[in-house]
Amino acid sequence: MSPAPRPDAPRVVVTGVGVVSAWGWGREEFWHGLASGETAIADFSRIDHAPYRTHVAGEVPPPPDDLADSIPDWRHLSWADRFAVAAAREALAHAGLLSDPTGASQAAVFFGSSTGGMLEGEEWYRRVRRGTIGGLGLIAGQQVSAPGDAVARTFGCTGAVETISSACASGTLALGRALDAVRLGECDLVLAGGADSLCRVTYGGFNSLRSVDEQPCRPFRGGRAGLSIGEGGAVLVVESAEHAAARGVRPLVELLGAGATSDASHMTAPQPGGEGAARALARALDDAGTAPDQIAFVNAHGTGTPLNDAAEWRALSAVFGDDAAARLPVSATKGAVGHLLGSAGAIEAAATVLSLVRGSLPPTPGEGDVDPESPVDLVRGAPRMLSNGGAAVSLNLAFGGCNAAVVFAPCGDRA
Repeated sequence: MSPAPRPDAPRVVVTGVGVVSAWGWGREEFWHGLASGETAIADFSRIDHAPYRTHVAGEVPPPPDDLADSIPDWRHLSWADRFAVAAAREALAHAGLLSDPTGASQAAVFFGSSTGGMLEGEEWYRRVRRGTIGGLGLIAGQQVSAPGDAVARTFGCTGAVETISSACASGTLALGRALDAVRLGECDLVLAGGADSLCRVTYGGFNSLRSVDEQPCRPFRGGRAGLSIGEGGAVLVVESAEHAAARGVRPLVELLGAGATSDASHMTAPQPGGEGAARALARALDDAGTAPDQIAFVNAHGTGTPLNDAAEWRALSAVFGDDAAARLPVSATKGAVGHLLGSAGAIEAAATVLSLVRGSLPPTPGEGDVDPESPVDLVRGAPRMLSNGGAAVSLNLAFGGCNAAVVFAPCGDRA
């Protein structure tokens, strides 16, 4: 991430949000699902999971009948591409850009993904083994950059197109890249987000690590036993406040700051003390010009694995102090829709933005008491109303030791 912005750097705002999740194809479906306090993690059919130890995931339901007709080349897109394009389409409409044929033409696209069209690549290989090779489209879309490329191609975005693949921090890093690009004057408008689909490599891989819970994941609960894999995509329209004003669009929130670090420690486990995550969080707050006591809530990485949740609590405690961290409202989106891997940061940022806009923090599904060793103030049972003002943080800790955080605030309330 770049150093603290210049005093004359433009303010950066979010003007549109689009989401595809296990709750459905749209922002409203996602929000209502989160607010219900239920989980969308259940039995699924995207892949044959009979050979594996666990049998639940956050699977996106079938798309609306008219969606394929509204998106060019739908049948040639991978599922990850479809999630990306559908989320981008909704975000552009939300930002008032879909009806403007030139609105997104100069936009940049910064995306996060872990597997791209891996699901379709697996199917291509299965056909090779059976001697029934299909069209090359099955393999052409496998590249990890495919979802972002599909967004640029579909909406005619001629700005820079970049894909960041740093495991679970990818979507958050893409938002940080968008923030830097707008501040530095590289572009006025960015489609930032991520998309990933379920596939055998990730589902089988996490099962082999014994890091997947046999029931829907339970972040920060004392009896938690692992994560739940999910799929979907989310896109945020990020632009300078001046550009939004010139279009006559009222921003949703301000994107204040971002920070990232590396643990430089372990391939899969976070630092037990959460030191790297704490530094990423502190950098994001510093970049935002926001003091810890000005944060109203945290959307935690909250995977539901014993090691991750414990390290994340220690990171929050290091930055906010033990007492303040224990009083800071925390929500964990993964309990509702699963872990979206490279898209996790994008969909969790979307949840954070919607929480600020609607003044409500959705509960985290799951049974059991909060782990006394990680005593976060986990929102449970029912949504919690937010007081006016105050910023919010979305934090991610990734395999490989990458940590990333972004800070949002209500517009006009510079912290």
